[in-house]
Amino acid sequence: MLDLTRVLSGPHATRMLCDMGADVIKVEPPLGDLTRFAGPRVNGLAGYFIQQNTGKRNISIDMSKPAGVGLLLELVGVCDVIIENFRPGVMDRMGLGYETVAAHNPQIIYASINGYGSTGPWRDRRAYASVVGAETGFTKFQCDAHHGEYVNDPHSHGDLYTSLETASAILAALYHRERTGRGQQVEISMAQTMLYINEHVHDHLWDGEVSPDWIRSFRTGDYPVLTAANGEMVMISGHPAERGTFVRLIAAVGRPDLADDPRFGRVRDRLAHLGDLVDTIREWALEQPDGAAIEAELDRHELAVGALRSVREVADSDWAAERNAVVSVSDRSGGSVRIPNSPWTFSDGATGVCGEPKYRGEDNASVLSELLGLDQSMIHTLVVDGVLSSRMPTSQTQSQS
Repeated sequence: MLDLTRVLSGPHATRMLCDMGADVIKVEPPLGDLTRFAGPRVNGLAGYFIQQNTGKRNISIDMSKPAGVGLLLELVGVCDVIIENFRPGVMDRMGLGYETVAAHNPQIIYASINGYGSTGPWRDRRAYASVVGAETGFTKFQCDAHHGEYVNDPHSHGDLYTSLETASAILAALYHRERTGRGQQVEISMAQTMLYINEHVHDHLWDGEVSPDWIRSFRTGDYPVLTAANGEMVMISGHPAERGTFVRLIAAVGRPDLADDPRFGRVRDRLAHLGDLVDTIREWALEQPDGAAIEAELDRHELAVGALRSVREVADSDWAAERNAVVSVSDRSGGSVRIPNSPWTFSDGATGVCGEPKYRGEDNASVLSELLGLDQSMIHTLVVDGVLSSRMPTSQTQSQS
């Protein structure tokens, strides 16, 4: 698989496929992937880059040069998949559009990730996860649920959700090729992905009447966070005003009398006085010694509870250790960096992070000699001509670069 993608949406999709056993060849331009310049870094490798690219082979080709494009077209002929996330039209202008690539390999699966699609009035707009989240209603709804303070979420939802859809589409296209013998182009729009994965779209677009005694689309933003006497916090999965959850909650907190309180008689009443209801639950929680005590009591009443943890806390938990959820990979200087492992387990097949993160262009010679049969003199000429380049660390013992 030739991976021409940058930053996150494409690199995470190809990391998924790499963790499933695909031979992924990441192709970087001379300037390198933007995430190489993120912090923290060790020995010239950024943790952000390591997390998304460990296990991939790496070559660096100047795609602005005709000889660089020629090399990629030769590689296309021996690869099953090519994936890119440039704006629509960029690959065509470089001479690497689908029609050209398919002419070299009719069975190729050509996956294109873009912001708003290759057609339509927003086709040429710059698209990053933050702006796509804003454009598709995701950010506004998320902020409205938290009293209207409009800020960007620190997670790149548009990139990561799109990567999942992209990997799924590539696997489906490969299966289709197995059945038909035909390759094809697959296009995945970040904006359409954000609508597709938003479970509340149906409610936003609902034009009919809704009973005041129904919780619209579960209203998950109202689920309460409780604090125990020792300061530990837990979250309840369930809306306090919903019929079943309300009955279980008032039983768990020892306040069955609230069922007869006119403020809480019906769903509409409980929604109108939601603050009072949640305050009562929080007062009970403060009387519990710790989060485990809260969870034990709510679990006894069939309510799901989860501790509010930091990423480090869950990574260091017994659960993470048992599930091998976080793994250590080489930092290429004798140490290691911890990154999340893939989440799947197969009864007949090994998956997960393998290999090590590579420097830009580190595998130029091995990939081009193995796949295209180029000898060392030809590779040297490509380096002299600026078609190939690489960047290794200046010191293998350097802790910061």
